[in-house]
Amino acid sequence: MLITASEVALVAHGTLVGLDCEASGIAFDSRTLRLGQAFVALGGDADGHDFLQAAATAGAPFAIVQRGRSISALTCVEVDDCDAALTSLGRHCRDRLSGSLKGRAIGITGSVGKTSTKDLVLAVLRSKYTNAHAPEKSLNNDIGVPVTIINAPDSCEALVLEMGMRGLGEIARLCDVGHPQIGVITEVGDAHSERVGGIEGVVRAKAELVQSLPSSGVAIVNSDSVNAMKTVHAIAARVMTFGSSETASVKWEIVSTDDRGCCTVRFTSGEESAVGVVPLPGIHMASNAASAVAVGITCGIEITHCVEALSNAQSASQRMQWVIGRHGLRILDDSYNANPMSVAAALRTVAETSAKKRFAVLGVMAEVLHSDVAHQEIATLCRQLGIELLAVETDLYGTAALSVADIANILGELDSSSVVLVKGSRVAATERVVQELTA
Repeated sequence: MLITASEVALVAHGTLVGLDCEASGIAFDSRTLRLGQAFVALGGDADGHDFLQAAATAGAPFAIVQRGRSISALTCVEVDDCDAALTSLGRHCRDRLSGSLKGRAIGITGSVGKTSTKDLVLAVLRSKYTNAHAPEKSLNNDIGVPVTIINAPDSCEALVLEMGMRGLGEIARLCDVGHPQIGVITEVGDAHSERVGGIEGVVRAKAELVQSLPSSGVAIVNSDSVNAMKTVHAIAARVMTFGSSETASVKWEIVSTDDRGCCTVRFTSGEESAVGVVPLPGIHMASNAASAVAVGITCGIEITHCVEALSNAQSASQRMQWVIGRHGLRILDDSYNANPMSVAAALRTVAETSAKKRFAVLGVMAEVLHSDVAHQEIATLCRQLGIELLAVETDLYGTAALSVADIANILGELDSSSVVLVKGSRVAATERVVQELTA
């Protein structure tokens, strides 16, 4: 979206230092900043002000900075708080898009499947709305949601926002910026439950999305999930369900599964049905795809076109992504994050693939309320499925804690007859295992 430095100064109650100029979108990382994007100097592990010169060199027309932190090489908008300025700008740009979106602002949350569902929804929407927009990565927090909005095209016809939570009130804040009119809840399970007092706290946190919807909006919810269905109690919006039961508004049914774990699925809505391949591995992806079909139908796309478009979905990095290791070893890289529900789904996907040997390289599952029990249940599931568990730097699974080097030694000579799942929470950094096995 085109924004001017003077516009940002007005919206964020800032001061323009230098000549007014125009940018196309915004970035908060100078390494990924594209020519013509503005730069916002956020705090965190690294102070964004230390990279203002790098942003100027990369082609930023202007930057949003703390008061007194301008540099001569770059037009700057000085503000009291860069995070608050970003939020205000995101809200302003969302208002600018209201005319072109015409009710097609979609918020997606859930304990599992947010990013994959976002990718599937985007593929479906682009079959009719060329200028549909979604975050390139998992930008789902107080920074990611406004950045996604600001980086949407000016003629955006459909906007997909991924919304994560690590506490109560966070999704409500994101909705206050993104104003979704369609809300998708993929599943509600034991993710970040430690922060909100257990599963009922997770239900309350996820419900903030559908509670924010206007009466003209649509809540699209997983009817196979008891906890997900709790979120729609007494909301103003219309409820549309997806699931495997006959009563679901959009029903999914597995027709077949290939050797990559990708499913051919029949989707049914009323009297109409269509069959197509979900290009992301795992039976649980059929559920995510059904939610995307439900979004498409809500946005006026015929079910046959929705299902055809699913094949265009691109797998996000480190999320149920097949990669090949040395000697042809098949690696299911799902290393981006983990909770008990997502780990169980990934394990079942591995169990259904053809292989002589199956391994699960698992890191710690963080922020789970009953951590010891959750890790032991995953270890039990591995034994039931005939999958050998290798724990990365944790003994919570009841097995020896192994280093990345240890695991590389164990798996390094395996060939294409074996399959390895790699998964863990962000703190575990299990992508190191994938890097070691593919180097």
